[in-house]
Amino acid sequence: MSTAETIEYPANWTRRHLLDLESLSSEEIVILLDTADKLKRMTDGCRRKLSLLTGLTCANLFFENSTRTRNSFSLAAKRLGADTVEFSSAGSSVAKGESFVDTAKTIESMGVDWVVTRHSTPGTPHLLSRELDCSVLNAGDGPHEHPTQGLLDMLTIRQHRGQIAGLTVALVGDIAHSRTARSNIWGLKKLGAHVIICGPPTLVSQRWSELGFEVSYSLDEILPRCDVLNLLRIQFERQSARPFPSVQEYAALYAMTGDRVRRSKDGILIMAPGPINRGVEITPEVADGPHSVILEQVNNGIAVRMAALWLLAGKQEV
Repeated sequence: MSTAETIEYPANWTRRHLLDLESLSSEEIVILLDTADKLKRMTDGCRRKLSLLTGLTCANLFFENSTRTRNSFSLAAKRLGADTVEFSSAGSSVAKGESFVDTAKTIESMGVDWVVTRHSTPGTPHLLSRELDCSVLNAGDGPHEHPTQGLLDMLTIRQHRGQIAGLTVALVGDIAHSRTARSNIWGLKKLGAHVIICGPPTLVSQRWSELGFEVSYSLDEILPRCDVLNLLRIQFERQSARPFPSVQEYAALYAMTGDRVRRSKDGILIMAPGPINRGVEITPEVADGPHSVILEQVNNGIAVRMAALWLLAGKQEV
């Protein structure tokens, strides 16, 4: 190892897969965050290599485009000494008619220990977890969940605020199509945050209030109460019809601008899962300003994914 610090495998971690945050307990979420924190320190901010997972192989099976998540999982595996296999559906046997499950089984038969998968169909990772013998990690299944994104968001908040319990966190934007929103919603609630779900009525269902969450259609009304804002991208590619009259109108009502920052709490954290649409969800001065932790989120993504791979591998020796 590159440091004298060691890491002890948690005796109360028993999961083989990471499919969502809705089914995880608060204790399991804390284990993941604590492990990510420790591995980040041990790798000098996710820059140095350890040999915790030497001899193991991680396969990235992505059936949707990805920059941050795919590269983050690949770097996480390599930082812990594992090998990686990169799969893209373009030009693969899937294009020749091979089923998704058969493709995954073929990759598994090459001797992989984890399959990281992203797919447009909700529930796909859950299906693979029943079909494969190796561990399965959900890197985004349609609009359902994106658990490691939720974890890296919570890790970033915790690093800045010390804890999540008692904070008011608003998720703003395209809730209807956001897997990031769902993972954050369940994870933040389990760790004791007050979650506000905010956006246009066409993208934010009142049914969230039936599950105990605050729903708001006005960003300006909730701003004074928020400790954290997580600004979600408008996912035009998942929408069959435009959910608001114009992008300009959306930006006028929901974009985080310098003026809105000045009307917010001192020290408010501005987050975005990326990719960001400058001038739509957030203006450049805010995205690049002192309240933004967007690039910290990217770095914490490697830490969280190192933690997930190590915990799911079940390798208790150091």
